[in-house]
Amino acid sequence: MYRITKPIRWLGEQAIGDLAALGRFAIFFVNALLSALTPPYKPRLIVRQLRLIGADSIFLIALIGWATGMVLGLQGYNTLHRFGSEAALGTVVALVLVRELGPVLSALMITARAGSAMAAELGSMQVTEQVDALSVMAIDPVQYLVSPRIVAGFISFPLLTAIFDVIGIFGGYAIGVGLMGAPAGSYFHGITDNLTPHDVASGFYKALIFGLAVTWVCCYKGYHARRMATGISQATTEAVVLSSVLVLLWDYFLTSVLL
Repeated sequence: MYRITKPIRWLGEQAIGDLAALGRFAIFFVNALLSALTPPYKPRLIVRQLRLIGADSIFLIALIGWATGMVLGLQGYNTLHRFGSEAALGTVVALVLVRELGPVLSALMITARAGSAMAAELGSMQVTEQVDALSVMAIDPVQYLVSPRIVAGFISFPLLTAIFDVIGIFGGYAIGVGLMGAPAGSYFHGITDNLTPHDVASGFYKALIFGLAVTWVCCYKGYHARRMATGISQATTEAVVLSSVLVLLWDYFLTSVLL
């Protein structure tokens, strides 16, 4: 009888454990949001995280945006040339960047650069008991460490996505028009005629959601890092992997809703 019920019991324990972990995840996020709205406010900490998450990521975002735009310009021209539709190159590049690749690739790059650093920093503070020291000094660790990062991510992601989109469009212009010979006038004319405010808002909403999701996951994993030799590396790896998966899953869900 025990052999029969053992797998069922194991599945039940796993389900209860996963449900409890999801609850802790949600409570952590709600607590961080409420702490961000509760005085005392700490604008200096938010500005510092804006620099670490946003300003320090501009070069990486610009580089990847330029490379992505060049690839879209090259591939888009070769594809449209088969149908004699080279004039639509600007529309194709802009729509693909603004609606999909801009928010997704920006989020993935920020996760790799700033998200991993965020998880490692909080994990190091947890392992070295600095988080406990803040509690002893009557300082809310979530309000001091987590909330500024989530607010900074909420602000930084849309701005970095906008930079990615603009540079990517010019990268597509450099290759599609400058190298391949697509009509220069129709490139930007197609963008102004076919890129609607709904398309821009769709990418903007995605960037906002990705900003919350990435900072939430990275802060949670770092804040709850295990106090062991491999605790920091494990928390950082889990944060980057889970954030990347959530970005891709949320992208599909938001696309189906905002389409």
